[in-house]
Amino acid sequence: MKNKILLAVVVILTATLIFVSLTVKEITGPLPIPEGETAITVRLLDESTNTITEKNLEDYIIGVVAAEMPASFETEALKAQAIAARTFAMYKKETRNLDYDLIIGTKDQAYQDNQALLKKWGLNFFPNYLKIREAVNDTRGQVLTYEGNIINAFYFSMSNGYTENSELVFQQDLPYLNSVSSEWDNASITNYEFTKTMTKEEFCNALAISCETIEIKDIVRSDANRILNITINDQVFVGTVVRSKLGLRSTDFDITVNDTTVSITTRGYGHGVGMSQYGANGMAKEGYSYEEILKHYYQNTEITKL
Repeated sequence: MKNKILLAVVVILTATLIFVSLTVKEITGPLPIPEGETAITVRLLDESTNTITEKNLEDYIIGVVAAEMPASFETEALKAQAIAARTFAMYKKETRNLDYDLIIGTKDQAYQDNQALLKKWGLNFFPNYLKIREAVNDTRGQVLTYEGNIINAFYFSMSNGYTENSELVFQQDLPYLNSVSSEWDNASITNYEFTKTMTKEEFCNALAISCETIEIKDIVRSDANRILNITINDQVFVGTVVRSKLGLRSTDFDITVNDTTVSITTRGYGHGVGMSQYGANGMAKEGYSYEEILKHYYQNTEITKL
């Protein structure tokens, strides 16, 4: 009798494992390609291994959205992110004449495969994955265009209340990437305002300046309140350079010199050009659609099917 019960348990467990395995494969497998549609692939460079792999565009976008935006964000924000990421990928594919189309990481777009996502999400893997997969599939093949051309769809984490003109950050005057208000980015978001403190020596060494005294003057800000130029010890620095050298979250910052330390308070997070991800989520919470979100951050663009 015990042997029969044990056998029955083994059979049930085996059947369950087979079912789960098939379900996992079905859920996380490649998105099906609709009949009559031509598959688009992208070549991805992994600089950590110096290898190039080819991946279906839509499957790649799932991994980008999962890496770039919290799965807890509103569905309409995830859809907006999917289109922005797909647009960025296709722009690179069209304009980068190299052995690869995109670099995995901050140089282009972050990307995580299923193994990395399982490690990150744990027991929440399936609901998170399905939510993002659906957002990507619902916007399948959609990209942003300006006057018929795919745009350079920059995006970033969180603004200081305004996005920035592209030419002030990337030296590219792109008419669809002008500063717009983003009031959904504000002090209600955790770490919207963040203070980084370092010793005077660390501050001076990072900027390669003398540390006998620290004098800050002639701060020039853009209309979006981000620092364009700042004079420190009679040396003029570009705001983006200071951000990079000091490892700051944004170029909207204030510097306070103390007895032995320097404190820098920033507002927002990221370069500030294009779509604010937290702003997109704030808009989605207020009922805006992904189309409305995208057209707010990317002015005078159209959503076009590849």
